[in-house]
Amino acid sequence: MKILDILDKFIGLINEFIASFGIIAGVTLAFINVVARYVFHVGIDWAFELTNYLFIWSAFFGAAYCFRQECHIKVTLLLDILPSKVAKFTSLFATFITFLYLLAVAYYGYLFIFDPDLGIKASGEISVDLNIPIWIPYIVIPIAFISASYRVFEKFIEMTKTPANEIVRKTESDIIIEEVELNMSGKK
Repeated sequence: MKILDILDKFIGLINEFIASFGIIAGVTLAFINVVARYVFHVGIDWAFELTNYLFIWSAFFGAAYCFRQECHIKVTLLLDILPSKVAKFTSLFATFITFLYLLAVAYYGYLFIFDPDLGIKASGEISVDLNIPIWIPYIVIPIAFISASYRVFEKFIEMTKTPANEIVRKTESDIIIEEVELNMSGKK
């Protein structure tokens, strides 16, 4: 159990770091490029491409982290009206399908970049401005999706252990009503 806790924290830290670093570095680089272009009339040629890659990496790892925090949008209308055992089964099924989808994207992302017989694909494709092999920015797909699938599998295991009547704890309307009541009472 200790190894899984360490793995959980490690994956969480990696996801948080890359997502945060990508946003901070991308915004900083974009700002520097704008200042260089409009103040000094000299732009940084490779800044736009690197900024795009930083934001893409940030988005993918941020999305993987959101699986841990349950930040992704869920439509629970059906779960709210179903009996608790059916709602649990439906949630488990949806989570399992999500897990399979994430694994499939990770696998095909890996195959897109790597040839099992040759290693890295020798397509010779190079990024335009950065002049690096294009597999470097593309590697985000299998890594982030493996991370996300691990998080979804964690949630699947957690849901199997959770009693059916606790799967859907609060509906969205219950949460909104609680927030309104808290705001009206002056407590935050």
